Amino acid sequence: MEWQPDEQGLQQVLQLLKDSQSPDTATQRAVQEKLEQLNQFPDFNNYLIFVLTSLKSEDEPTRSLSGLILKNNVKAHYQNFPPNVADFIKRECLNNIGDPSPLIRATIGILITTIASKGELQTWPELLPQLCNLLNSEDYNTCEGSFGALQKICEDSSELLDSDALNRPLNIMIPKFLQFFKHCSPKIRSHAIACVNQFIIGRAQALMDNIDTFIESLFALAGDEDSEVRKNVCRALVMLLEVRIDRLIPHMHSIIQYMLQRTQDPDENVALEACEFWLTLAEQPICKEALSGHLVQLIPILVNGMKYSEIDIILLKGDVEEDETIPDSEQDIKPRFHKSRTVTLQHEGGEGEEGEDIDEDEDDDDDTLSDWNLRKCSAAALDVLANVFREELLPHLLPLLKGLLFHPDWVIKESGILVLGAIAEGCMQGMVPYLPELIPHLIQCLCDKKALVRSIACWTLSRYAHWVVSQPPDAHLKPLMTELLKRILDGNKRVQEAACSAFATLEEEACTELVPYLSFILDTLVFAFGKYQHKNLLILYDAIGTLADSVGHHLNQPEYIQKLMPPLIAKWNELKDEDKDLFPLLECLSSVATALQSGFLPYCEPVYQRCVTLVQKTLAQAMVSVTWLVLHPHIHLSPLCSFFAMCVSVFHSQMYSQQPDQYEAPDKDFMIVALDLLSGLAEGLGGHVDTLVARSNIMTLLFQCMQDTMPEVRQSSFALLGDLTKACFPHVKPCIAEFMPILGTNLNPEFISVCNNATWAIGEICMQMGVEMQPYIAMVLNQLVEIINRPNTPKTLLENTAITIGRLGYVCPQEVAPMLPQFIRPWCTSLRNIRDNEEKDSAFRGICMMIGVNPGGVVQDFIFFCDAVASWVNPKDDLRDMFYKILHGFKEQVGEENWQQFSEQFPPLLKERLAACYGV
Repeated sequence: MEWQPDEQGLQQVLQLLKDSQSPDTATQRAVQEKLEQLNQFPDFNNYLIFVLTSLKSEDEPTRSLSGLILKNNVKAHYQNFPPNVADFIKRECLNNIGDPSPLIRATIGILITTIASKGELQTWPELLPQLCNLLNSEDYNTCEGSFGALQKICEDSSELLDSDALNRPLNIMIPKFLQFFKHCSPKIRSHAIACVNQFIIGRAQALMDNIDTFIESLFALAGDEDSEVRKNVCRALVMLLEVRIDRLIPHMHSIIQYMLQRTQDPDENVALEACEFWLTLAEQPICKEALSGHLVQLIPILVNGMKYSEIDIILLKGDVEEDETIPDSEQDIKPRFHKSRTVTLQHEGGEGEEGEDIDEDEDDDDDTLSDWNLRKCSAAALDVLANVFREELLPHLLPLLKGLLFHPDWVIKESGILVLGAIAEGCMQGMVPYLPELIPHLIQCLCDKKALVRSIACWTLSRYAHWVVSQPPDAHLKPLMTELLKRILDGNKRVQEAACSAFATLEEEACTELVPYLSFILDTLVFAFGKYQHKNLLILYDAIGTLADSVGHHLNQPEYIQKLMPPLIAKWNELKDEDKDLFPLLECLSSVATALQSGFLPYCEPVYQRCVTLVQKTLAQAMVSVTWLVLHPHIHLSPLCSFFAMCVSVFHSQMYSQQPDQYEAPDKDFMIVALDLLSGLAEGLGGHVDTLVARSNIMTLLFQCMQDTMPEVRQSSFALLGDLTKACFPHVKPCIAEFMPILGTNLNPEFISVCNNATWAIGEICMQMGVEMQPYIAMVLNQLVEIINRPNTPKTLLENTAITIGRLGYVCPQEVAPMLPQFIRPWCTSLRNIRDNEEKDSAFRGICMMIGVNPGGVVQDFIFFCDAVASWVNPKDDLRDMFYKILHGFKEQVGEENWQQFSEQFPPLLKERLAACYGV
């Protein structure tokens, strides 16, 4: 017999549903407790589905709420539902999917999808066939409700639907959906396209078999009057561009014309979907050929899309000019993530490492509007197209730009400045002739009366910072810096933020060019400390850290230290150990300590102690050890207690992985940032760090950190180990026997940065150990040789590996030389672009000593050795002599005639260099 509710029970449930809509906190708490009690009764869920599907006398929000509570119960406890309850719910859902109310239909659809996602697609075999049959219903509500449920199932379970597990239902579903592209109801047409769209990116076989029908059906809907349908058509074409461009190419001219229209659609959601097309097309090899003839139409459309909409201006408080005294709300502040320290080498010309991580927010000129919108998409499309077409874009842009940049309406003027910033990277060469006129105009825009114009001018000027710095300082650098510093003290928080970020970019480009202005710069940045609200304070730390990185030891002047350090230390003392604002401050102090070197000495002790405490606290953040620390806050952990804490920490992390809801995982970012600041102190203070290390248990803590499960912790640990090895090796040496096996096991290029830092640390250790390194060679050499021969290894890791192999050969040539033939060629190519420095010097001495032990090992690849030798600009005299002896020894060995034949292979430049420097 079918289940029927008890009247009293039903009234109880209805009262609960009414109470749960109350805004009162106490009532909400009581509802929560009541819900937990009722969940003990299995048929409580029958009441919930009954209210949703059958109690038509109740108002729709109450019925829908009943369904949503049931959905949460399904999510949390479905496996405990008795079979008769689960069957009743499933039956009721399918019988009522055509409810006259759109809200109730949608709620039932969500409920069906939630049940299906609990593994029920396999155990509810009638679901998909029944929903597909219901699509044929004469009743609109039944058809729409079924389609709504199917769309949600397709979104949630697209992979499962395209698998053998369900006997490939898509073979029936996709042709069925395609039939509904012609349905008279726009809602149904939209559902049908949205369902098929879920299977494009995964290249579902059933869709690929019907791809031409699908594309023809999309074209037939191109002029649809319904905006939701147009949006789904655009979305489909964008995805097809990625996965089946071959099928679109024959129609590309018409598709581009269609997308040009849709990018101007009166409905912004449609325009945004269409605008994605240009971003995707820019990544395709056919982009240039396909778009060349359409740029004259496309560029004005994209430029027009870059204006702020009225809603944007309201959301951004575009009419509020001064808001610096209004405190930030905490949800406005994005969480910050610390990037662990990676050790890199300087290259010739001082360029950065290829493939560096680019700041994701770089182009995010209005990141408080974090939702992707037409303005951002248009700007991103123009940016990528500028990189494809380069100067060819300018004839279409320059005539527009002049009208925009000098327009009386600030919204249009602002969009022109954004355009100029968006094309900076791609069109730089073509823009150079116009920059002497444009840069002063942009600097003038920094004083505009509208805050949104001032902030975008900051961003765009930062995009041209490289060119500004390449000119004589008085021409543009000085005026730009003066105005940017004023904007750092602007009355508007958005402008402060944009100016701080732009100034950090300028610092990176200008480096020591800023030294003459340091006093003025520091006065401004320090003044901002007292002026900024929470969010911008975090960006200010960044600007100070970047300044320290850029000017280095020039910051180590009593006058500058006196200005900078008191406010930084005041903030440092203000923040609690568990405050995440410590991250940017620690990063900033790390850069400052490295730059100030001995100038940081008066501040180093409390900073060092606190970093050690942060590491210790994080390691000991198991419940037992935390309790112990709270009971004995005055006690510093001894090495033995640290060992105990480590054991507890391991126990804690295991408990966390088994029962994550009962145990809170320690936030290891605190430890990573602290380790990186300790590295900065060791690098900046050098030997002065000795007494601090002697008075702490850092080596014990480091031993634990080096074995942490989190790669970023190990990465920072190995950086610190290398820096301590350089600064105070007597404290490291007693631990080498324990440390070396750990370093050996971390030579795993799957974790690139961990492997890189471990490799570098081994190189530093072996320079201190000398011949005593001999017992440890076998632990690391094979892995290093494997890494240097591995294809697609990042340049930084290759270089550090080559340096370390060379250094191992320098201290233990007999042990390493037999392997010369296995690494000499990649070794030479890895180090040819490195600047002359101490690391390169020791590595090349090692190679020379190994060639002395095993000259035959280099014969096959001697041309690579010659090329690497020629990469030296100014080697020390004794190293030059070593090169000379090897080159001449080889020449004598093979004889004049063979040498002539051999040297014919040399490129002309190499030949000249070797003849001039070494007489061969």
